[in-house]
Amino acid sequence: MPMMIWDNITMIKRFLAIAALSLASGMVCAQFIADDPDWKESEVPPPPAFDLKRLVRVEMPVQSLLKWGVDPDTVKITKDGIIRYVVVAQSSSGTVNAMYEGIRCNKAEFRRYARHNPGSGWVKSTDQDWTSLRQTGASRHPETLARSGLCDGSATPTSVAEAMKRLNSGVTARQ
Repeated sequence: MPMMIWDNITMIKRFLAIAALSLASGMVCAQFIADDPDWKESEVPPPPAFDLKRLVRVEMPVQSLLKWGVDPDTVKITKDGIIRYVVVAQSSSGTVNAMYEGIRCNKAEFRRYARHNPGSGWVKSTDQDWTSLRQTGASRHPETLARSGLCDGSATPTSVAEAMKRLNSGVTARQ
């Protein structure tokens, strides 16, 4: 009987330790994800010019018939914590589509500002809402870009050079 009491006390101590760690980690996460009621997105500049010769290839985790890449000269980090970029999708037939997007790493959200179509150029996106990176739609490239280097976990990278170094390495980052 005394051994059973000892086992119960040990289990209770373990449970309390796990609960304390869970609470502490939740508070740390909350610091990263806490809403800033005064946050406002900075003015979005027009889509930058991109060059297919400069693309840094990004491997998509799912079977994709498209080749994806980011032009490093289009990547910008703004003071409001957004990393903006032009991502290009190329089909095997040579069709090229590009998107001008932004990612809020701390909120795991992205927003498409414009789409570049062959022949018509840049067209402003009609959907101006921020969307979860974990969307269930067919196109999951923003999440892959975030995991591959455009975000440092839930933080915006400290520099474009740092983000591009991780993106060039092809190693998927933690998220």
